Amino acid sequence: MYEASAKGLAAGAVLDDLPVAPSDFTTDLVRGVESALPELDRLIESHAIDWALDRMPVVDLTLLRVATYELCHRPDIPTAAVISEAVELAAEYSTDESGRFVNGVLAAIAAEVRPAEERPQNL
Repeated sequence: MYEASAKGLAAGAVLDDLPVAPSDFTTDLVRGVESALPELDRLIESHAIDWALDRMPVVDLTLLRVATYELCHRPDIPTAAVISEAVELAAEYSTDESGRFVNGVLAAIAAEVRPAEERPQNL
């Protein structure tokens, strides 16, 4: 998805051009994010206070899209796992502030789309 964004291509097209087929989970995730993109972007934008999508680092936006997709469409993945994985990746591969930013946005989205699920206080 990062490559697709950087090249201005559809994620599915990049997926189709890979020399080795990715796992079924990866394929489902990429195609799911792509098909739900308007919904995901609306949720992200509504919870990323004072941040337009086109101003976010590409890594952050990609992680937010994947995690938001999982929160909305993959109830089999626990909320804490979704958020902690995205925060770890943001902290490792993006800016110094990205982990905190991703955590805040995803916690707000999770409160909206999974309100009944209990979460640790520090997420």
